[in-house]
Amino acid sequence: MKIHIATTDTDIAACYPVMHELRPHIAEDQFLSRVRSQEASGYRLAFVLDSGNIIAVAGFRIGETLAWGRFLYVDDLITLPAYRSQGCGHKLLSWLKEYAAKEDCIQLHLDCGIQRKEAHHFYEREGMTVAGVHFTVNIAPNKALL
Repeated sequence: MKIHIATTDTDIAACYPVMHELRPHIAEDQFLSRVRSQEASGYRLAFVLDSGNIIAVAGFRIGETLAWGRFLYVDDLITLPAYRSQGCGHKLLSWLKEYAAKEDCIQLHLDCGIQRKEAHHFYEREGMTVAGVHFTVNIAPNKALL
């Protein structure tokens, strides 16, 4: 298993079937443009390649806040169901931690849906702890100001 950062349109598009497992609301014809748009704010897409197949994907970015200092935030982390519990997620998360350390980050953060109990157990096995509760509200943008 090798981990790469998707830089070409071909690599990004090839990540779609895996990402679709986590983000089914994103249409395939929108995926590339959405990733490219997010790259402007530092988003990167890493993938695990095994025997020529992409089997896991992680979307992440580096940030800095008063609360956390410099950190790596994992937006997306998913392994294809057929490859779960085979060490792939562990390898990808370890790679993300190493990447964070090389980028002088002092923490790694991610949010996980409350319904994703199996993922919670995975993150806990990987030494992560629940550090808070995430709140959200939908906002209707004021198109007149845009």
